[in-house]
Amino acid sequence: MENDIKLKLSFNIALVSGIFCVTVALLLLLNFMQMSKSKPLESKALTSLVNRLAQEPNSNELKQEIRDFDLLARKAYFNARWQVKTGGYLLLFGAIILALSLRVFTDLRSRIEEPVIKDDNEFFSRMMAQRWVLITGSALILLGLGASLASVDHLKRYSVDESMANLKTNDNQDKIEIIQVGPNPANVDTVKINVAKTGTNLQLSAPSKATTVRAIKVAFPGLNEIKANVPSFRGPLGNGVFFQKGTPVSWDAASGKNVIWKTPVSKKGYNSPVIWGDKLFLSGGDNKTREVSCYDRNNGKVLWKQPVDKIQGSPTAAPKVSEDTGFSASSLVTDGNKVYAIFATGDIICFDMEGNRIWARNLGVPDNHYGHASSLIMWKDKIFVQYDTNKSRKLMALKASSGQQVWETVRKGKISWASPILADINGKFQVVLSTDPMVAGYDTESGKELWSVDCMSGEVGPSPAFGSGLVFAANEYAKLVAIDPAKNAKVWESDEYMPEVASPVTANGLLFIATSYGVLACYDAKSGEKYWVKEDATGFYSSPVIVDNKLYTFNTAGKMKVFEVAKKEKILGEGNAAEKVTTTPVFKEGRMYLRTPNFIYCIGKK
Repeated sequence: MENDIKLKLSFNIALVSGIFCVTVALLLLLNFMQMSKSKPLESKALTSLVNRLAQEPNSNELKQEIRDFDLLARKAYFNARWQVKTGGYLLLFGAIILALSLRVFTDLRSRIEEPVIKDDNEFFSRMMAQRWVLITGSALILLGLGASLASVDHLKRYSVDESMANLKTNDNQDKIEIIQVGPNPANVDTVKINVAKTGTNLQLSAPSKATTVRAIKVAFPGLNEIKANVPSFRGPLGNGVFFQKGTPVSWDAASGKNVIWKTPVSKKGYNSPVIWGDKLFLSGGDNKTREVSCYDRNNGKVLWKQPVDKIQGSPTAAPKVSEDTGFSASSLVTDGNKVYAIFATGDIICFDMEGNRIWARNLGVPDNHYGHASSLIMWKDKIFVQYDTNKSRKLMALKASSGQQVWETVRKGKISWASPILADINGKFQVVLSTDPMVAGYDTESGKELWSVDCMSGEVGPSPAFGSGLVFAANEYAKLVAIDPAKNAKVWESDEYMPEVASPVTANGLLFIATSYGVLACYDAKSGEKYWVKEDATGFYSSPVIVDNKLYTFNTAGKMKVFEVAKKEKILGEGNAAEKVTTTPVFKEGRMYLRTPNFIYCIGKK
């Protein structure tokens, strides 16, 4: 390419990039001036609405109007921040192109002899015009970059203390929360504003002489409390073993035999009940809406029902899920202070026991061709989320008080639908996960991988189990494996009977496996010796569970069989839900609770 052509090309590039930089710089300056005048947490309109709320504290319409206004204001503000940040990068990129093209242009021009300009005045005027153009353009670019840097972190000047009327929280103590209390704490009126993608909530309270605020210490349950309740999928520690007595062994949905109550479920879901005290929790959803419900476990009465909506980052279009998984396959978790739920959209939400929304966030829509199904589990102040998807595999620990991430451990392997369990290994609890290709244990405090054994393959659905000092994992078209986590090694394995969905369960030195092709098998937990096999005409999706030395099983046709936990097969009782069952039963104080597609049942002696 000849020099004159290169000269012309470099000049044109410099001209275009210069015009581009000046345009972006002007837009950034205008955006900065607009944002400088905007104070998203000090809106006059929002302040007026909050003052009205003080006069009309029971107006639900006014509360909803405040929430809607706040949501729109925050969306507009964060959109403007994104525009400024993006504009800053574009301006920087354009300035680099401009500088390079000008450098090339000046180098080329110096090599080409220019015609002599006879008129000195004309030459001087030309030089001054070029200089002022460069000075003005450079000033605009620098101002634009300065505006970008000054406005990207504009919101940082708003502190939690300022927004909460000078209330202080102790960030170094996860067990301290700011809550609203008064003569009737359940009815305190608050306006919640999410100000960060982490899900942090600020509460702006309507002025009230009757309302006081104080910090209280949240007590997390100990092991005995956990064993007395049903905090998670498959009961205490997620292991499928319940610590209850006097459980029923026969019932019939059609005739009402031993059915204490049944209540219709309003939203479809494949999650199993969780229970704390007298409250039972379920979630449900479809491609339009999701919800969390609380029932009185003594009579089936609906105590509250709350929508899962208005979560920053939640997808506007629902992800694709299979019919067998749906949007609400993951079971909830509760610590007796709050209840936590996760959905196929990646939304995770927290309510207190009275149904007041505490926090919510989106973890990113899981890339999952069936739909997210891994249930939540927690230990002390942390909620553990197994997020093994097609795009990324990780275990996350979230702070129970706020939903903020405590740690994240990136994992090797592939997608998994299994749920985490807790295992007491060498006197300390670990989070144990199963996926393709490995089963692994993680430290609850740091997320550090403590051990890992490659032994799984395929699309892993069954969760692991723990007992007799061993971790058990199985999956159809893979293997049934017993692992000694202390030695990080396999103890025994079998490839005869393997589950597709139902998780293994172990107690009293025995291990039970229920397959999707209708086989229930009993093994010696430590040696792998097979004791007995019971064939069923229908397969199992519901996980077998053990309580009161009884093994409870439900096939997909809804037929229940109760076996003695023993080396010889012995049926203790039967039942019938009269409809399909894929969820897992739970137990509390001599009663069994079961979710079917249409109802939630309480079964026990009348």
